[in-house]
Amino acid sequence: MKKTRLLHAALSRLVASLGHGDMILVTDAGMPAPHEGSVEIIDLAVTQGVPTLAMTIETLLTEMQVESHIVASETLARDDAWFTGLPSAQIGARKVVSHEELKQLSRRARAVIRTGECTPYANLMLVSGVSF
Repeated sequence: MKKTRLLHAALSRLVASLGHGDMILVTDAGMPAPHEGSVEIIDLAVTQGVPTLAMTIETLLTEMQVESHIVASETLARDDAWFTGLPSAQIGARKVVSHEELKQLSRRARAVIRTGECTPYANLMLVSGVSF
């Protein structure tokens, strides 16, 4: 059995398979997921608010080396606690795009992770870095 916090088999496998520059999108319950292509959808949503986006990202950060993140301007405008509470040193440099651009970028992600978060525009693209 694993000793780290990340116990979800699909998430653990995803993190272990990431290369430098690969992207994963962690989303709220309402974000549309790409239907075409090879984007893996990992649906964690159990009920409204479970799991939260912040909890999911914080757990991913225990195993994932993040170089940067991409966030929608609409997300920043809301100034929600889930985002402002993230450890900025662990999510790297910021790129800001529109919500529509983020949806387009999701087509290039290795995976989309859907949470039970029910806050508008609660979506964050994590870009994988290297640990050396």
